[in-house]
Amino acid sequence: MTRSQRQRTVTVIGAGTIGLGWIALFLGHGLRVRVNSRRPEAASIVAEALELYAPYLPDGTADPATFAERLEFEPDVERAVADADVVVENAPENLALKQELFERIGKAAPQRALLLSSTSTLNPDDMGVRMADSGRLVVAHPFNPPHVVPLVEVVAGERTAPEAVDEAVAFLESVGRVPVVLRKPILAFAANRLQSALLRESVHLVREGVVSLEELDRVVTHSIGLRWATVGPFLAFHLGGGKGGLRKWLTTLGAGLEQGWELLGRPPMDDETIQLLIGQAEQAYGARSFEELVRERDSKQTAILRTLTEVSAQE
Repeated sequence: MTRSQRQRTVTVIGAGTIGLGWIALFLGHGLRVRVNSRRPEAASIVAEALELYAPYLPDGTADPATFAERLEFEPDVERAVADADVVVENAPENLALKQELFERIGKAAPQRALLLSSTSTLNPDDMGVRMADSGRLVVAHPFNPPHVVPLVEVVAGERTAPEAVDEAVAFLESVGRVPVVLRKPILAFAANRLQSALLRESVHLVREGVVSLEELDRVVTHSIGLRWATVGPFLAFHLGGGKGGLRKWLTTLGAGLEQGWELLGRPPMDDETIQLLIGQAEQAYGARSFEELVRERDSKQTAILRTLTEVSAQE
């Protein structure tokens, strides 16, 4: 039986927020999932997450009733990866920890195994420096929640084998994700840098009293958030230029971009700012449970994705 003919085994290392989303997604796509976690309550944590996430998995995924027969737990790293086809690491953002972990994984996993890291900041060459061969290590950076949000940033290092990148892209596409291969590594990658820029100005506007935290969220979801769900920033301004496109927009309305950038805030993240944000967040959202907010988020995002899929099919 060839690798493509048999059921693939994916080892998910870590049962935190991102790991739980990956577990749900992989089970939903019919894969055998082995969870490696040192948390004694890992099984109950995963069970609770699957109950919460299963209703929002992509259409056409497996019946949640079949998940248990394809899910197992192995607290020992070496045993967890011993026969894995794919290993997805979700350990904390600690370089020394990841270096030690991938050294162990590299020795214990099959040579054919694809090794993925969900890191949002680290380079695969740095994480794999203690491996005998880090050519099969690729960054596959998802977004929360990974069982709903399609984008995965794929980042290779100088020592990463091109075929490993191709295999990572193929694997991610097979579980319904939209992989984008970054042309070169950059600190914090692409999407998080965009998110960070918006967050910085959001903190500035709340700190200056222009809007409250809850009002800022409404500003985004009822304007640029809605726009960006269908077109990216460049296409948005290309259309904003009318028939002249981005050429017209950049030479007219966009001519003062640099001057506008100088007006953007640089808020200090001191204790006063942090307490302000926490207080407003708890006032705005504290009366609702985490589970309730997650269901609302995933329900809305799933509805948007389903609608976009239906519209694309009609074009």
